Amino acid sequence: MKEGWSNRWKKLLIWVCGYLNIIAFAIVGGYTIVKSDDKELKKTSHKAFVITVIFTIIEAFLAIYSACLSMANTQTYSSGASEALTWLRAIDTIAKTIVFAIFAIIDFCAKGEKREDKQEKKAKSETEDNKDESMKTDSESNQGDDFTKSSF
Repeated sequence: MKEGWSNRWKKLLIWVCGYLNIIAFAIVGGYTIVKSDDKELKKTSHKAFVITVIFTIIEAFLAIYSACLSMANTQTYSSGASEALTWLRAIDTIAKTIVFAIFAIIDFCAKGEKREDKQEKKAKSETEDNKDESMKTDSESNQGDDFTKSSF
């Protein structure tokens, strides 16, 4: 993704696309999973993918249930079943809105390490490793010198 957007806004876009439509999420989330180098964005895309699939399965079940009720002529036989479908759809919509909103807020407000901080820490650890290796080689070479001096 372009570097003009911060990770917070990219994560929010992923969650909004997952909420709106599975096709929109497939485009945005798929692009993030395949092309992004940022592990936080990939983790967010994976979470959004799982939640989007769960709600898509629930909505598919409700669509099948609705089709079955339509074939059974619900006006005459099962007004309770059609009322249950209405309640299930309302619960699904409310739950989907709440779940996506909570995850979007959590990811938007989460404080992640900035990329620059990570690079600085990595550079510091590499320089410390190089110093440790050079000190080991110096001490090994000095021990060898002491041994050769004492033998002569």
